[in-house]
Amino acid sequence: MPLTESERHQLIDRYAQGPGRLRSAIESVPEEARKWRPGEGKWSAHEIVCHCADAETNASMRVRFLLCENDPVIQGYDQDAWTKTLRYHELALEPSLEAVRATRAHTANLLRTLAPDDWTKSGRHSESGSWDVDKWLTIYAEHVHKHSAQIERNLAGWHSRSRS
Repeated sequence: MPLTESERHQLIDRYAQGPGRLRSAIESVPEEARKWRPGEGKWSAHEIVCHCADAETNASMRVRFLLCENDPVIQGYDQDAWTKTLRYHELALEPSLEAVRATRAHTANLLRTLAPDDWTKSGRHSESGSWDVDKWLTIYAEHVHKHSAQIERNLAGWHSRSRS
């Protein structure tokens, strides 16, 4: 069922708030805890921020493909491979935070200009099937917020570990 105009406005606002939430989360993590991993195969707070930068860059293009191309295929990717191959721990955090901020500001601006018919434009995700602009918004309005909460859980785990 398509989202209502009111639901879309709320999700766009939430989407636009994501960068501030991410910055707040990472700034609460002491420098010495930023690269700590809570377990095997788990990401550090630093890696989460870098993932968000790459994921948001991809997401901004995904919505544009949905809007502009005829039945586009939205390509999935192995986010763990990106984390390792791109050596996220070697990347500075500030450019990643800025990439999330700029990408989301640019895309939120676009979303606020869409016509009603634009929301029904669709394509196929290579891993999860049919996608439309409403589905894209529902997923990405929460993406950075979920990862911000993950950073907060990492910090709590780091504190628990350091007290043991």
